Amino acid sequence: MAQTAQGGPRLSEVEMQAFLALTKGSDSVELKLTVPESDQRSAIRSLGMDPLDAEIRQVFFFDTPGLALFQAGLVVRARRSQGKGGDSVVKLRPVVPEDLPKGLRKSGNLVVEVDAMPGGFVCSASLKGVTSLAAPREVAAGARPVRKLFSKEQRQFFESHAPEGLILDALPVLGPITVFKLRLAPQGYARRLVAELWLYPDNSRILELSTKCAPPDALDVAAEAREYLVSRGVDLSGEQQTKTKTALEYFSKLASAQPVPVAE
Repeated sequence: MAQTAQGGPRLSEVEMQAFLALTKGSDSVELKLTVPESDQRSAIRSLGMDPLDAEIRQVFFFDTPGLALFQAGLVVRARRSQGKGGDSVVKLRPVVPEDLPKGLRKSGNLVVEVDAMPGGFVCSASLKGVTSLAAPREVAAGARPVRKLFSKEQRQFFESHAPEGLILDALPVLGPITVFKLRLAPQGYARRLVAELWLYPDNSRILELSTKCAPPDALDVAAEAREYLVSRGVDLSGEQQTKTKTALEYFSKLASAQPVPVAE
């Protein structure tokens, strides 16, 4: 893997071919960059971010204290968004688009997407659903079962890929975590950027910048985004963090050590 001073790591030729192969079968590509805490203030100023324009979100994860689902490639979460309703997702990764069942690919609720950041990429299949704004809080408070956050289609997807014996209603809530999401139209850049600031209870934070594009445009958009961010003084060479993994690892340490019941 090649490394540049400020532009960050680049994919090798073999990695690039694997990336392009995945994009051909995906619905979209999301290009991501996490900005080190030491550089976050300067990046916020440079890109003209106004925190008052941000949408507040709460994200709730569901997994065992030992993160059995995450280790099996599953992410189960629900979300509340300010001024909107709630939503839920069951995500499987990594996947090869061509290997997904044809019936599943026809679902209007499924999104197959390649996430790429400096030095790496992964393809995921996300089955999405809709909930009320209050539902995730009610589940966290024990007022309704976890399964009520997910559609029949999502529950079947979960059961097909979860480790044997794990059931949704037995999963503890990991979180919630507060997120600020800001959609940007930066000066001098033709595309929109999305900034997400994840605030962890230990006072650490992750600032992620991202943009989505159609698979055939991925390389051009990546080059343009890289050039623009470097021109604004944003360092692409910092260690990349994943928001979900960081959140799960933090909250799993706080989860009860009680064993998770298994289905009979």
